[in-house]
Amino acid sequence: MQNILITGATRGIGREVVRQLTESDGYRIFASGRDGALLDALKSETGCVGATCDLSDAEAVVGLYAKAQAELGQVDVLINNAGFNRTKTSVAETPVQALDDSYAVNYRAAYLLAREAMKEMEPRQSGQIVNVVSTMAKTTGANYSVYCAMKHALAAFTACLAKEAGPRGVKVIGIYPGGVDTDFRPEDRPQYLKPSSAAKMILYALTAPDDVVVHELVYRPMVELNF
Repeated sequence: MQNILITGATRGIGREVVRQLTESDGYRIFASGRDGALLDALKSETGCVGATCDLSDAEAVVGLYAKAQAELGQVDVLINNAGFNRTKTSVAETPVQALDDSYAVNYRAAYLLAREAMKEMEPRQSGQIVNVVSTMAKTTGANYSVYCAMKHALAAFTACLAKEAGPRGVKVIGIYPGGVDTDFRPEDRPQYLKPSSAAKMILYALTAPDDVVVHELVYRPMVELNF
Protein backbone atom coordinates (compact mmCIF):
# COMPACT_ATOMS: atom_id res chain seq x y z
CA MET A 1 0.00 0.00 0.00
CA GLN A 2 1.40 3.39 -1.03
CA ASN A 3 0.39 6.53 0.80
CA ILE A 4 0.10 9.66 -1.35
CA LEU A 5 -0.22 13.34 -0.47
CA ILE A 6 -1.42 15.50 -3.37
CA THR A 7 -2.10 19.23 -3.50
CA GLY A 8 -4.44 20.94 -5.93
CA ALA A 9 -6.63 17.85 -5.72
CA THR A 10 -10.11 19.30 -6.04
CA ARG A 11 -9.96 20.51 -9.64
CA GLY A 12 -8.51 19.70 -13.04
CA ILE A 13 -5.50 17.42 -13.24
CA GLY A 14 -5.31 16.84 -9.50
CA ARG A 15 -8.88 15.66 -9.26
CA GLU A 16 -8.31 13.22 -12.12
CA VAL A 17 -5.14 11.89 -10.49
CA VAL A 18 -7.07 11.15 -7.30
CA ARG A 19 -9.91 9.51 -9.21
CA GLN A 20 -7.59 7.31 -11.25
CA LEU A 21 -5.47 6.29 -8.27
CA THR A 22 -8.49 5.35 -6.18
CA GLU A 23 -9.78 3.21 -9.04
CA SER A 24 -6.61 1.14 -8.66
CA ASP A 25 -5.68 -1.06 -5.72
CA GLY A 26 -2.75 -0.24 -3.50
CA TYR A 27 -3.10 3.50 -2.83
CA ARG A 28 -4.27 5.61 0.08
CA ILE A 29 -4.75 9.26 -0.83
CA PHE A 30 -4.53 12.37 1.34
CA ALA A 31 -5.92 15.13 -0.85
CA SER A 32 -5.68 18.87 -0.34
CA GLY A 33 -7.37 21.81 -1.99
CA ARG A 34 -8.66 25.30 -1.20
CA ASP A 35 -12.38 24.63 -1.51
CA GLY A 36 -13.87 22.65 1.37
CA ALA A 37 -17.08 21.79 -0.47
CA LEU A 38 -15.20 20.43 -3.47
CA LEU A 39 -12.89 18.47 -1.18
CA ASP A 40 -15.84 16.93 0.66
CA ALA A 41 -17.35 15.93 -2.69
CA LEU A 42 -14.07 14.34 -3.74
CA LYS A 43 -13.87 12.41 -0.48
CA SER A 44 -17.40 11.10 -0.97
CA GLU A 45 -16.73 10.13 -4.57
CA THR A 46 -13.35 8.46 -4.15
CA GLY A 47 -12.98 7.49 -0.50
CA CYS A 48 -9.85 9.58 -0.09
CA VAL A 49 -9.06 11.55 3.06
CA GLY A 50 -7.66 15.05 3.21
CA ALA A 51 -7.74 18.61 4.46
CA THR A 52 -8.11 22.10 3.07
CA CYS A 53 -5.02 24.28 3.10
CA ASP A 54 -4.09 27.83 2.20
CA LEU A 55 -0.84 27.18 0.36
CA SER A 56 0.09 30.85 0.56
CA ASP A 57 0.54 30.37 4.33
CA ALA A 58 3.95 28.79 4.98
CA GLU A 59 3.03 27.49 8.44
CA ALA A 60 -0.16 25.95 7.07
CA VAL A 61 1.84 24.20 4.35
CA VAL A 62 4.18 22.60 6.87
CA GLY A 63 1.16 21.70 8.98
CA LEU A 64 -0.49 20.05 5.98
CA TYR A 65 2.38 17.59 5.66
CA ALA A 66 2.14 16.80 9.37
CA LYS A 67 -1.60 16.15 8.99
CA ALA A 68 -0.95 13.75 6.12
CA GLN A 69 1.67 11.90 8.16
CA ALA A 70 -0.68 11.62 11.11
CA GLU A 71 -3.51 10.31 8.94
CA LEU A 72 -1.50 7.96 6.72
CA GLY A 73 1.30 6.87 9.05
CA GLN A 74 3.89 7.86 6.47
CA VAL A 75 3.95 9.60 3.10
CA ASP A 76 5.41 7.46 0.31
CA VAL A 77 4.62 9.83 -2.55
CA LEU A 78 4.27 13.62 -2.57
CA ILE A 79 2.59 15.15 -5.61
CA ASN A 80 3.01 18.93 -5.73
CA ASN A 81 0.24 19.68 -8.20
CA ALA A 82 -1.25 22.99 -7.03
CA GLY A 83 -0.67 26.07 -9.14
CA PHE A 84 -2.44 29.14 -10.47
CA ASN A 85 -1.97 32.16 -12.71
CA ARG A 86 -4.06 35.28 -12.26
CA THR A 87 -1.51 37.72 -13.69
CA LYS A 88 -1.18 38.38 -17.40
CA THR A 89 0.21 41.88 -17.27
CA SER A 90 3.34 43.66 -18.37
CA VAL A 91 6.19 43.92 -15.90
CA ALA A 92 5.48 47.63 -15.47
CA GLU A 93 1.85 46.93 -14.53
CA THR A 94 2.42 43.99 -12.17
CA PRO A 95 1.61 44.71 -8.51
CA VAL A 96 3.90 43.42 -5.77
CA GLN A 97 1.06 41.36 -4.28
CA ALA A 98 0.64 39.40 -7.51
CA LEU A 99 4.33 38.52 -7.43
CA ASP A 100 4.20 37.50 -3.77
CA ASP A 101 1.05 35.40 -4.20
CA SER A 102 2.45 33.53 -7.18
CA TYR A 103 5.74 32.86 -5.42
CA ALA A 104 3.99 31.54 -2.32
CA VAL A 105 1.78 29.02 -4.12
CA ASN A 106 3.63 28.15 -7.32
CA TYR A 107 7.09 27.82 -5.78
CA ARG A 108 7.40 28.11 -2.00
CA ALA A 109 4.62 25.65 -1.13
CA ALA A 110 6.17 22.95 -3.32
CA TYR A 111 9.60 23.65 -1.84
CA LEU A 112 8.35 23.40 1.75
CA LEU A 113 6.39 20.21 1.15
CA ALA A 114 9.37 18.64 -0.60
CA ARG A 115 11.56 19.69 2.32
CA GLU A 116 9.23 17.97 4.78
CA ALA A 117 9.06 14.91 2.54
CA MET A 118 12.85 14.63 2.39
CA LYS A 119 13.04 14.71 6.18
CA GLU A 120 10.86 11.60 6.18
CA MET A 121 11.99 9.82 3.01
CA GLU A 122 15.75 10.25 3.24
CA PRO A 123 16.24 8.23 6.45
CA ARG A 124 14.33 5.27 5.03
CA GLN A 125 15.96 5.61 1.59
CA SER A 126 12.70 5.48 -0.35
CA GLY A 127 9.91 7.65 -1.66
CA GLN A 128 8.86 9.74 -4.64
CA ILE A 129 8.41 13.49 -5.02
CA VAL A 130 6.46 14.59 -8.09
CA ASN A 131 6.48 18.27 -9.03
CA VAL A 132 3.90 19.24 -11.63
CA VAL A 133 5.62 22.13 -13.38
CA SER A 134 4.42 23.28 -16.85
CA THR A 135 5.71 23.64 -20.37
CA MET A 136 5.83 27.34 -19.48
CA ALA A 137 9.08 26.38 -17.74
CA LYS A 138 10.42 25.52 -21.19
CA THR A 139 9.53 28.82 -22.83
CA THR A 140 8.85 32.51 -22.18
CA GLY A 141 6.14 34.96 -23.17
CA ALA A 142 5.20 38.60 -22.99
CA ASN A 143 2.87 39.35 -20.06
CA TYR A 144 3.71 36.00 -18.45
CA SER A 145 6.75 37.16 -16.49
CA VAL A 146 5.36 36.23 -13.07
CA TYR A 147 3.97 32.77 -13.85
CA CYS A 148 6.80 31.88 -16.22
CA ALA A 149 9.45 32.88 -13.70
CA MET A 150 7.87 30.78 -10.95
CA LYS A 151 7.64 27.75 -13.21
CA HIS A 152 11.26 28.17 -14.29
CA ALA A 153 12.18 28.38 -10.61
CA LEU A 154 10.19 25.22 -9.83
CA ALA A 155 11.91 23.42 -12.70
CA ALA A 156 15.34 24.43 -11.40
CA PHE A 157 14.41 23.35 -7.88
CA THR A 158 13.16 20.01 -9.18
CA ALA A 159 16.45 19.37 -10.98
CA CYS A 160 18.51 20.37 -7.94
CA LEU A 161 16.41 18.19 -5.65
CA ALA A 162 16.75 15.23 -8.01
CA LYS A 163 20.53 15.40 -7.66
CA GLU A 164 20.27 15.57 -3.87
CA ALA A 165 17.59 12.93 -3.50
CA GLY A 166 18.71 10.29 -5.99
CA PRO A 167 21.76 9.12 -4.02
CA ARG A 168 19.49 8.94 -0.97
CA GLY A 169 17.03 6.56 -2.60
CA VAL A 170 14.30 9.11 -3.32
CA LYS A 171 12.93 9.58 -6.84
CA VAL A 172 12.19 13.13 -7.98
CA ILE A 173 9.97 13.52 -11.04
CA GLY A 174 9.32 16.71 -12.99
CA ILE A 175 6.03 16.73 -14.91
CA TYR A 176 5.67 19.31 -17.69
CA PRO A 177 2.13 19.32 -19.10
CA GLY A 178 1.16 21.69 -21.86
CA GLY A 179 -2.25 23.30 -22.13
CA VAL A 180 -5.03 21.41 -20.37
CA ASP A 181 -8.74 22.17 -20.78
CA THR A 182 -9.59 22.96 -17.15
CA ASP A 183 -11.06 25.92 -15.27
CA PHE A 184 -7.48 27.17 -14.92
CA ARG A 185 -8.63 29.27 -17.88
CA PRO A 186 -12.04 30.98 -18.03
CA GLU A 187 -12.75 29.89 -21.60
CA ASP A 188 -13.13 26.35 -22.98
CA ARG A 189 -10.13 25.01 -24.88
CA PRO A 190 -11.33 21.74 -26.44
CA GLN A 191 -8.14 21.49 -28.51
CA TYR A 192 -6.12 21.23 -25.31
CA LEU A 193 -5.40 18.08 -23.31
CA LYS A 194 -8.20 16.47 -21.35
CA PRO A 195 -7.54 16.50 -17.59
CA SER A 196 -7.87 12.70 -17.60
CA SER A 197 -5.16 12.42 -20.25
CA ALA A 198 -2.84 14.75 -18.36
CA ALA A 199 -3.40 12.72 -15.20
CA LYS A 200 -2.63 9.43 -16.94
CA MET A 201 0.80 10.73 -17.85
CA ILE A 202 1.53 11.54 -14.21
CA LEU A 203 0.53 8.02 -13.23
CA TYR A 204 2.75 6.68 -16.02
CA ALA A 205 5.79 8.36 -14.47
CA LEU A 206 4.74 7.49 -10.94
CA THR A 207 4.39 3.77 -11.69
CA ALA A 208 7.67 3.32 -13.56
CA PRO A 209 9.70 0.22 -12.60
CA ASP A 210 11.75 0.49 -9.41
CA ASP A 211 14.99 0.80 -11.36
CA VAL A 212 13.66 3.68 -13.49
CA VAL A 213 13.21 7.33 -12.58
CA VAL A 214 11.46 9.67 -15.01
CA HIS A 215 13.32 12.89 -14.29
CA GLU A 216 11.35 14.92 -16.84
CA LEU A 217 8.13 14.09 -18.63
CA VAL A 218 7.09 16.76 -21.14
CA TYR A 219 3.81 16.42 -23.02
CA ARG A 220 1.63 18.82 -24.97
CA PRO A 221 -1.55 18.92 -27.02
CA MET A 222 -0.93 18.65 -30.74
CA VAL A 223 -1.75 22.33 -31.26
CA GLU A 224 0.90 23.55 -28.83
CA LEU A 225 4.21 24.39 -30.48
CA ASN A 226 6.09 26.23 -27.71
CA PHE A 227 9.28 24.22 -28.09
